[in-house]
Amino acid sequence: MRFLLLTVAIALLGAALGDDVPTEENVLVLSKSNFDATIQSTSYILVEFYAPWCGHCKSLAPEYAKAATKLLEEESPIKLAKVDATQEQELAENYGVRGYPTLKFFKNGAPIDYTGGRQADDIISWLKKKTGPPALEVTSAEQAKELIAANKVIVFGFFPDQETVKAKAFLNTAGLIDDQVFAIVSDEKVIKELEGEAEDVVLYKDFEESRVKYEDAEFDEDLLKKWVFVQSMPLIVEFSHETASKIFGGQIKYHLLLFLSKKNGDFEKYVEEIKPVAKSYRDKIMSVAIDTDEDDHQRILEFFGMKKEEIPAARLIALEQDMAKYKPNSNELSANVIEEFIQSFFAGTLKQHLLTEELPEDWAAKPVKTLVATNFDEVVFDTNKKVLVEFYAPWCGHCKQLVPIYDKLGEHFEADADVVIAKIDATANELEHTKITSFPTIKLYTKDNQVKDYNGERTLDGLTKFVESNGEGSEPVPSVSEYDEEDEVPARDEL
Repeated sequence: MRFLLLTVAIALLGAALGDDVPTEENVLVLSKSNFDATIQSTSYILVEFYAPWCGHCKSLAPEYAKAATKLLEEESPIKLAKVDATQEQELAENYGVRGYPTLKFFKNGAPIDYTGGRQADDIISWLKKKTGPPALEVTSAEQAKELIAANKVIVFGFFPDQETVKAKAFLNTAGLIDDQVFAIVSDEKVIKELEGEAEDVVLYKDFEESRVKYEDAEFDEDLLKKWVFVQSMPLIVEFSHETASKIFGGQIKYHLLLFLSKKNGDFEKYVEEIKPVAKSYRDKIMSVAIDTDEDDHQRILEFFGMKKEEIPAARLIALEQDMAKYKPNSNELSANVIEEFIQSFFAGTLKQHLLTEELPEDWAAKPVKTLVATNFDEVVFDTNKKVLVEFYAPWCGHCKQLVPIYDKLGEHFEADADVVIAKIDATANELEHTKITSFPTIKLYTKDNQVKDYNGERTLDGLTKFVESNGEGSEPVPSVSEYDEEDEVPARDEL
């Protein structure tokens, strides 16, 4: 029967949109030839702009298809579509696509940015929230139990009177949170059958505590929004492509990161022990477990300057302090050490953990001097010299292209006692006073302690004139394509 319904649904979809719109796993495949017609003839449609080589797109694909199939089975008017942005560059440019995947939701032809999660249930929840009421009206205990069973997380409000201040705050919050399902019950008999009381807000989930009641005496939209976010996440969240957007885009801006190896049994050994600590501080700090065996997670280790030999380990990161990192005083990974680490952070007794390499003995032997965090200030802020510094990343393609030019620049000024040409690996050395957002970044530190950014062409002539003119006359050039990720500092959810 289910197969028959799905077959009928697919046939109806083809009839509604015309036979010329191909599908793959129930996802419409759009191109310039059919895009406008499909958007205009479909009331609700989510469009993914993707690149075939994009790892995040590949991870999204099965969840996206799963969501499309489920909506089709429900005979929902909401459709899912995709566009290969590498083949349809004009379409991608028209809709401001600057990275992959980019998802746009079209409601009666008008586009808005998709801000939900990347798992099928999250996609469906977001879409239904955008096309229906903020909270589902529940009229029976049976309906409520079916909803609880069908959703990983669902938030119920028990409000006999939907005009109260608390009820209005609940409904407003429901409208603000796109990736969670909300339900409201007004029948007092049904509220009692669900073991609730008037004005209660209860979150049901299929993991850890299955039923959590909002207990705070204060109640407003901001507090409820944060409570829903905190309670809908596991005590210790495992980092993945699917959870990254929630971790970095959520209400909690301090993260305890646990670097663990599944192969070595670290998850079994440490996660359960640390959960009580995570629960005590979950309103302030999100605890995240990162499997260091995953190839995709190696850049996170690089970002923290960590080696495999240091695993298992813990770090703390403050997102709103320019991604400031903190390291515990002990390498032991126990509940007591973690709690002391968190307490020290909030007490303000921890210093930032700044990465630095060891200073090479021959750091000044070549025309281009090698800087690390420990000798940077001494060299750069010498008022007897002007110092040009390239901040680079070893993996950056643009930095690699610059090497021969920069070496020649060093040779050009080698005999000039007033000029130093230097470079620093900004992925392995961090400075409190300087934050780098793209590679390569080139700065001139003048004798009077001014700092001037170089925005000109990366040529020997351009760089030479910049140094000789004391940082004057550098004409900005267009930035590299935003599709080229080589010179960008990784986004938070791609670390």
